[in-house]
Amino acid sequence: MAKQKSLHDIDTFDDAKLEALIEIMVLAASADGEFQPEERERLERSISAFAPDRFGSGKLSTLLGTVEARAKTEGREARLASVKKTLGDPTACKVALELAIQVTMADGVIRTSERELILETAEALEIDRDVAADLVKAATR
Repeated sequence: MAKQKSLHDIDTFDDAKLEALIEIMVLAASADGEFQPEERERLERSISAFAPDRFGSGKLSTLLGTVEARAKTEGREARLASVKKTLGDPTACKVALELAIQVTMADGVIRTSERELILETAEALEIDRDVAADLVKAATR
C-alpha cells in the first residue's frame, strides 16, 4: 500500500505540482475577492517555510503575480480545474485542500466566504464534503 502524502512531503512534489499548491493557496487567500499586500507577504513567508530551497530571489514574487493574473483572467472555477488536473492524484489534492484551509484560517477565523471556498475547492478537487469538513475540524483544534 502506498504511503499517504502529507504536508511534510511537499518537497517531493515536482515544480508543476508545487505551483499548483501555491495557486490553491492564492485562491484561498483571495476568497474575499481581494489579495491584500499583507496577505501576500504572509503567503510568501509560508511558502518559503515549506519549500525553502525551491525559489530563488524574486522567483516566488513573480510566480504569485502570474497566479493572480491567471485567476483574474480565467476565473476561479477554471483555475481550480487546472490545478486538479496538474495535481492528479487524490493525496496531492488532499494536501492542496489542507493548505487552502490553513490559509483561510490565518487570521484565526473561517468566514462564510472562506468556508464556501473550502467546499468549492474540495468539490473541484473531488474530495468528499465530509472529508473536507473533517479537515477543517482538525485544523481548528
